[in-house]
Parts: sequence; structure tokens; C-alpha cells
Amino acid sequence: MKIAYFDCFSGISGDMCLGALIDAGVSIKDLDRELKKIPVRGFRLITKKVKRSHFLATKVDVILQSTVKSKQPKIKRWEDIEKIIHSSSLSEDTKYKVLKIFKRLFKAEAKVHGKTFNTVHLHELGAVDCIADVFGTVIGLNMLGIERVYASPVNLGSGVVKSETGILPVPAPATADILRKIPVYSKSVPFELTTPTGAAIIRELVSEFGDIPYMDIERIGLGAGNKDFSNWPNVLRILIGKEWPLGDNKKDDSVIVIETNIDDMNPQIFDYVMEKLYKAGALDVFLTQVIMKKGRPGVKLTVLCDRERQDEMIKIILTETTTIGLRYYETKRKVLKREIKAIDTDFGKIRFKFSGDGKEILKACPEYEDCRKAARRLRIPLIDLMKKIKC
Repeated sequence: MKIAYFDCFSGISGDMCLGALIDAGVSIKDLDRELKKIPVRGFRLITKKVKRSHFLATKVDVILQSTVKSKQPKIKRWEDIEKIIHSSSLSEDTKYKVLKIFKRLFKAEAKVHGKTFNTVHLHELGAVDCIADVFGTVIGLNMLGIERVYASPVNLGSGVVKSETGILPVPAPATADILRKIPVYSKSVPFELTTPTGAAIIRELVSEFGDIPYMDIERIGLGAGNKDFSNWPNVLRILIGKEWPLGDNKKDDSVIVIETNIDDMNPQIFDYVMEKLYKAGALDVFLTQVIMKKGRPGVKLTVLCDRERQDEMIKIILTETTTIGLRYYETKRKVLKREIKAIDTDFGKIRFKFSGDGKEILKACPEYEDCRKAARRLRIPLIDLMKKIKC
């Protein structure tokens, strides 16, 4: 599996993300071509190599062209951003990720400014800048083939920052709200190191925060922040490579288990709810037949998720099902390390999932979808193909 690790020792911002990805090998021409699929015109990306302390990094600036600024449609509120996302010709996966990032950003801004979700707005230049940063980051990760994103704890900086509404403490209120339940700290620099945009990006894209996972590092990208400190490298570092799926990657996981018993809902709705939970980042969702009070048959809905996704999972369950309550608790789990490889068989190339404990492979299982396609192509019973297949 190809992974990226965001090393946020000097915080994170949208332009730092773009700079690090371009520094790691994303083609600026290809990125520009993809950004043209967004119905927002009149901006361009400018990149240059800069020094941040003793590090050489890539700096990205979003330039709004004054000649077309007057023709630029207004981009301020959530409805404007949502329309842009849905009107773009990018992949559905890209749209989904960008939608989540902006929704997180708007919710936080609305909350801290005492406005409603639909009335809070971004400054026009800031909106275009933010759109380029968020879309560019998601597109850049896809270009590099990243399947999973990890990150370090986030350095917020310290002191105060000037804004349109006045002086704000660091972290800015929106940044602090977005990074609830995310490991953060403040060290070394009296400056705003993490912006709300950077916070929203890392909150929605990162699967796990902690130390660098076991990986073969193939590329390293350094994205420069705006400020150049004399004794502190103001850069975001991204490490890109292949995860060691069979390595002793981490200790036992802590996961949140959410459960609720339901006996008064059309069972057809469960499929929709499960799909929505998975899209929101659930690790597993399953149903169990149970007997409830007075002998009534019911269904127990169980969801496994990371702590960071707990509130979102609970909201989906309470709004999308008939339940009026649920229970949740933290537990430990141990999982085998997994790796998928394509193997030549008598039926063509079939992907196998190999699982092991870090020392040896314990299990190997063919991917169902590959077997199904091969059975259809060869017009043989699927059950026979799966019995005969060997790795």
C-alpha cells in the first residue's frame, strides 16, 4: 500500500500542503490541468524554491488575475462552494473528500463567529486561495497514488494572529475547534503555524496520528510556509512510500465500538445506513439478530471507528435510523498486517490478500471481485474456480 506521512513539526497550511506535494513529484502542469476542471477561473499557481532556515523547500502561491477578477462569480458562502464542487468534472472520490474538508471548515467558522452554517462566508481572495489549496491537495495525493495518509501530532505555534475581526489567540478559534480530539502541541515558535484550512485538510484526510509508520520511503517533499524564521525550519514535510504491511507496524489499536438495538425500522434502510457509515470512515459495520424485551425480534447495529470519527458516526445513526439512543465504548483490537499482490494463475491474474504477524504469512485469500470477473469471462462456475485457485 502506498502511503503518505505528514510531518507537522512546524504546523500545516493549505499552501504548505501544495508545496510539499509538488516538491515530492506532482507535476505543476498536470495539477493545473486538473484544477481547470473546477468552474473557477482567473487564478494560477506560482511555485519557487525558497530557503526556510537551512531547508530548501517549494513555495506555492495562488495568484488571482486582476483582469478577470470582476468576472469571477462570487464565492463566499457554503452554497457557492457546494455548487463549485458538484459542478466540477473531477472524480466522485475527489468531490467527496473536498466536500468533507470544506464542510468541516464552514462548520467551525460558523460556530466560532456565532453565525449559521449557511450565512458564514470567506473573503473573496481567501476563498479562491482556499479552493486551490484544498482541491490541489486532494488531487495531488491522487496523482501520487496515495491510498492512506498518516500524520504526526500537530504543532500549533503560539502567540496571537491578526484577522479581519481583530486579534485572535493561537491557535485561532476555528483551528482549535477543527482539531478537537487530534493530538496537538505548541512549541518553539511564537507564530500561527497551523491555519484553519490546514487543520481541516489534515482532520479529514488522515487515518491515524502518531509516529512514522513502518515504511520504505521513496519520496520526500518539503512545502514552505510564508514566514522564514532564522532558527526554525517553517516547512511541512511529507514522506511518501510503501507501507510495510507485514511489519510489526503498531501496538494494539484502540477503537470505538458504537451499538444500538432497533426493532421498528424497515430493514431495507440498513443497507443505506451502512453505506453512509462506511463513506464517513467506519472501520467496520455489521448487523446481529437479537431478541429484545417482550420477545420482540430486533437487529443490533454495531459500528467500529477511530475516536476522531466517533461524533460523526453517532450523528449518522441518530439521524438515519429510528433509534433514540445508543451506547459506545473504547476497546482494543489486534489485526494481522495485510498486503495485496497480483498472482498469475490458470485463470489469469488474480489479486490475493496476504496476512501475517510480521514474521510469516499466515493466510492467503483470493480477492472475490477478481474471481467473479474471471468466472464470468471464462464462463465457469465461480465456486469451482475458487476451489481450484492456488497461490
